This record gives sequence, C-alpha cells and structure tokens, in this order.
Amino acid sequence: MLHFGAKPPFSFEKFLGDCAEFILDGDSALLKKLPVTVDEYDKRLNNATIEKWLEFDTTLRNELVKIRAQMKKIEPEKFLRRGAIFNPAISHTVMAAHRSPAILEAEEILEEARWGALDELSFGHYFDIDFLIIYAYKLKILERWEKIKLADKERLLQEVLKKD
Repeated sequence: MLHFGAKPPFSFEKFLGDCAEFILDGDSALLKKLPVTVDEYDKRLNNATIEKWLEFDTTLRNELVKIRAQMKKIEPEKFLRRGAIFNPAISHTVMAAHRSPAILEAEEILEEARWGALDELSFGHYFDIDFLIIYAYKLKILERWEKIKLADKERLLQEVLKKD
C-alpha cells in the first residue's frame, strides 16, 4: 500500500510493466494512457474513476485560478478549464493552501487533498482496474514529491536569484 509522504516503492514505469503481466491488454493500455498532466486532461478514456479524478483535479486547479486572478485583479474566466464540479470543500482547501506562507507547505496541502480524493474514489474497488488507476495516480504523486525532496534546493535558489 502507498502512504502519502512515503518514498515510492518503485517507479511508475515498473508498475506498468508489472501490471502488464497480470491484466488484460486493454486495461494495460488504459493505464499507459492515463492523463497525468493538465495538457492531457482533455483525453476521454471512458472510465468513471478517471473522469471523477479529472473533475476533482480540474475543480482544484480552477479554484487556484480564481484566487490568483482575484489577487491580480483580472477576470479568471479565460483561464478556467471545463469539467469542474461544485465542491465547497475544495474551495476551503485551496484557500488554506493560498494562505500558507511556505510554498512547499501549500503544495503539500493541495497534494493531501488530491490523495484524499483518490482515497474516496477507492471505496469499493479492491481487485479491479479502478484500484490500479487510483494506485497509479498515487504513485505519480509520490514520484513528484520524491523529485522535490531530492532536488538541489541551493542550486535552484541560485538560479532563481540570477534571473532577477
């Protein structure tokens, strides 16, 4: 099982390879095509779990857009993505992240919300493709945080300071 904040037990690519041995080819292809970046969110794969995940994440991102647009005093409409749902809890989470004085802490608040949404989606799924989809998304979250933990923060800070 995966736990938020833990080191990923293996790479996403290894996960795909291991799954390919034990699941149907169509399910394996679905896992390989999972939309994981915002640019891929327009892909439609006819899977309710993926659709619900994309709705949640799109809603989270749209709430961020609204807050940032308000801070810049611009209209957010042209930056909002289709496919969002109404969820007041997401607005609260995004506001908490926005108010956080530390960038990484804010990102962690958002990622914990994503993890929680995936946990909710996992109810009732134990030995099916939806379980593997949720596992894949969680694994991608852990991989992202592992990259953040291993990043050379001093070098990155120096690069940012040189740009100004």
